[in-house]
Amino acid sequence: LELTTMSSDSAANATLSNFVAEMEDIRSVIRWVVPLFFGIIAITGFLGNLLVILVVMLNKNMHSTTNLLIVNLAAADLMFVIFCVPFTGVDYVTLHWPFGTLWCRAVQYLIVVTAYASIYTLVLMSVDRFLAVVHPIRSRMLRTEHITKIAIFTLWAVVLTISLPVTFAHDVVLSHDNSTNTTWSFCRYTDNDWLDLSTYQVTFFITSYLLPLMIISGLYVRMIMRLWRQGSGVRMSKESQRGRKRVTRLVVVVVIAFASLWLPVQLILLLRALDIYTSTTLFSVILQIVAHTMAYTSSCINPLLYAFLSDNFRKAFYKAIDCSNRYQNYTSDLPPPRKTSCGRTSTTGL
Repeated sequence: LELTTMSSDSAANATLSNFVAEMEDIRSVIRWVVPLFFGIIAITGFLGNLLVILVVMLNKNMHSTTNLLIVNLAAADLMFVIFCVPFTGVDYVTLHWPFGTLWCRAVQYLIVVTAYASIYTLVLMSVDRFLAVVHPIRSRMLRTEHITKIAIFTLWAVVLTISLPVTFAHDVVLSHDNSTNTTWSFCRYTDNDWLDLSTYQVTFFITSYLLPLMIISGLYVRMIMRLWRQGSGVRMSKESQRGRKRVTRLVVVVVIAFASLWLPVQLILLLRALDIYTSTTLFSVILQIVAHTMAYTSSCINPLLYAFLSDNFRKAFYKAIDCSNRYQNYTSDLPPPRKTSCGRTSTTGL
């Protein structure tokens, strides 16, 4: 999965000197556009996901099954914005890979690991919501903190294991440009006897995008149908109606965001592996930057979708910010208040 290598295809399909000469027209733009947008994504994703983790972990009353999955999702996204986004930005700006073979393989491995962990955490969250809405009574034995922690541990164990081939399939490849007497290094997928690029990329597209999207969509369609059936012919309270609208809105936003943000980069990676798409023109390079930016945005938009659209999380965030501001107002020579509401919240779920 060459999410971090912008020019590897061009080096193989066009002369490097021509590509570099063409890239000079937009390198000045790339030097400030990519760091700007990737920087915003990294900072927003870091602060947002860290806040989600701290709010849930510091409030025992928020240790529900859904919130534990939200923490896992935030942890995967946090890993991505720390270990992957900054190095991708450097790769775009410098047009080569300056970090060596070890980190090339590590970054590619972490990209795949965090991608799988994030996407299948969304699947687990969808299953959790499905059971809570469609089978609220029968699922009580399954929707426990203990079962959720086992599911999270199993998810990471499987993801860390199945992603190992990516480590051995990537390497730093050197390419020498005789016209400028310059040697360029690229972190790219290397040919091997046991896993060709096209097979791997098609498999990744199916398992990391198409299959989980189908599962999520199917579960949410069933859930929405159940919600509407409960409402037809039954007199519902205003609070129940508001709750149904919140769940429906969240479901629609989650599915649309997941599908739209990841679709462009998934298609580009798939078409590149099938030799249908190459990064040899200015338009294709710009398109690839936009696609990567959209995919990376998912790492900072998830806290907004799963936390800020929740009334309980929003109250917890406000309380955390309020406590932080009040703490800063106390000077060292003044005793702290005897009792405050900071550190506790009455929220118990989404």
